[in-house]
Amino acid sequence: MNKNILKVEIMEKGEITKTLLILGIPMIISMLVTALYNIVDTYFVSSLGTHQSAAVAIAFPISLYFSGIGLTFGVGAASYISRLLGAKKNEEANIVATVSFYTSIIFAIFLAIFLIVFIHPILMYMGATETVIPFALEYTVIFIVSTFLSTINITMGNIAIAQGQTTVTLKSMLCGAILNIILDPLFIKYLAMGVKGAAIATLISQIVTLIIYFYFFFIGNSYIKIKLNNFKPTLSIYIEVVKVGMFMFILQVLTGFSITLISNKAKIYGVAAVSAMGIVLRIVALGVNVIFGFMKGYQPFAGYNYGAKNINRVKEITKKAIEITTLYSLIWSIVIFIFSKEIMSIMIKDPEVIKIGEKALRYNTILFFTFGFQFTFATLYLSMGKAFIGGILNIGRQGLFLIPSIIILNNILGLKGIMLAQPVADIISIFVTICVVIYFKRLQKRKLPTI
Repeated sequence: MNKNILKVEIMEKGEITKTLLILGIPMIISMLVTALYNIVDTYFVSSLGTHQSAAVAIAFPISLYFSGIGLTFGVGAASYISRLLGAKKNEEANIVATVSFYTSIIFAIFLAIFLIVFIHPILMYMGATETVIPFALEYTVIFIVSTFLSTINITMGNIAIAQGQTTVTLKSMLCGAILNIILDPLFIKYLAMGVKGAAIATLISQIVTLIIYFYFFFIGNSYIKIKLNNFKPTLSIYIEVVKVGMFMFILQVLTGFSITLISNKAKIYGVAAVSAMGIVLRIVALGVNVIFGFMKGYQPFAGYNYGAKNINRVKEITKKAIEITTLYSLIWSIVIFIFSKEIMSIMIKDPEVIKIGEKALRYNTILFFTFGFQFTFATLYLSMGKAFIGGILNIGRQGLFLIPSIIILNNILGLKGIMLAQPVADIISIFVTICVVIYFKRLQKRKLPTI
């Protein structure tokens, strides 16, 4: 029997904890490795100097806009596809996958052209100073090409996940990330290419990842088929995909804007503050990506069973996911809070950057233990196609609530206010999540069994 068919069947019949781990662990590893190569990238770039480190930190939000496109059509399609597979509508799932794949490429092309044409004023707005802009320009043009490819990779990765094929995504991301980790010191240090070397390393890793995905979907034995003759776009497909996916795009845009806002506000306090906040955000991303990875395994599992109308199984899956993610989040928070100075010292040797980063890192993780609870419910509602509820929860913590917190607290407390913005956003997000869950449970009592 086709192994990919077995992956689909396990979502229907497999033991819950075991299935969550089978689907989630490959994605956790892939997301961890991805976050790790961002940290390795930061480490080697930081060794070049504070200005180079600031340049890479400033350019980083650009990747979020491209990944926003990939997540719009990837996560949106994955939610729809997993429900279609649960309802045994395989041919419709193939069409949805194909439409989402080609549409994401078209949007990414337009974004890449726009960014390259207006790159200088965009980087200045994002926080570059006159001393940082030469390094930012050198890095960002190549970086845009690599993030264009990442859009395609993210879309295909989510479509693979929708059919339970998390190992394919693990393999592709792992190969790309390991290659990036190897190439970073080679290009940056030994070939003395500076920040340009970091960008080239990222570009090559994305090309390798793309090749692996292309082989799986176009030559291999993917359960979901992406074929040009399946490109049959309809308004109903776009509505179903975009109503879920658009909130992922909004999340990426808001997250990118919040990072840009942090850099923009931090530059008032010097390049060291910009560099410190950039490093902190990448370290925090390492912890966040574990939850993201686990949720990528949880999403098709919950969506498939919701599509199959197995509501009790969805409830059990969700309960177990909350338990696992909350335990992890608590352990991560404790470790980071205790060893924040040591972690910053590994990343950079500038004592001023370390001093700022140590405090910022602690503030950013003080309420992280609640993140598993928050994100599980956000993912659940998106998996069910409940776009508005899931979308609000998704864009809240790192966008909708964070941006005003940065602005208000910076005006009141200065640099310390920027550091405190994330825990304040967490408090608001926790409150909103609890309110939404209570409201939705009451609403469901009139329609479906409570989840």
